[in-house]
Amino acid sequence: MSQTAPSVTGPVPPPGSRGIDEILAAARARIDRLDPEQAHLANRGGALLVDIRPAAQRAAHGTVPGSLAVERNVLEWRFDPRCAARLPQAVGYDLPVVVICQEGYTSSLAAAALQDLGLHRATDVIGGFAAWRIAGLPVLGPTPP
Repeated sequence: MSQTAPSVTGPVPPPGSRGIDEILAAARARIDRLDPEQAHLANRGGALLVDIRPAAQRAAHGTVPGSLAVERNVLEWRFDPRCAARLPQAVGYDLPVVVICQEGYTSSLAAAALQDLGLHRATDVIGGFAAWRIAGLPVLGPTPP
């Protein structure tokens, strides 16, 4: 009996579409990602550390002291300097923003989206909050239920 590699079955993608692995690679190719220690130093130097994880995830795993919680579903509206729903911190396009998620995947897509808005200094944390905690950097929590 011969063995063959398993094939991926499913719908044929439409022309021009990209898979999530391609989208993630393209996002990461244009951002200067920071390891947790670099992100911590950037934050201490004035960069805004933005935690995009849902509230339940922050409660379950903890948070970075001083980080700003802005859930992913509203990030662009809160940081677009042209938007009436922006945060007071969204004062211009030169704002250094470091995005953190749980493991460093969603944050890459979010940082690229902020760059699309013109925030050219937006970046993210390699490995996310999990790597931040493993590096022994300051954390609060988790919060008991």
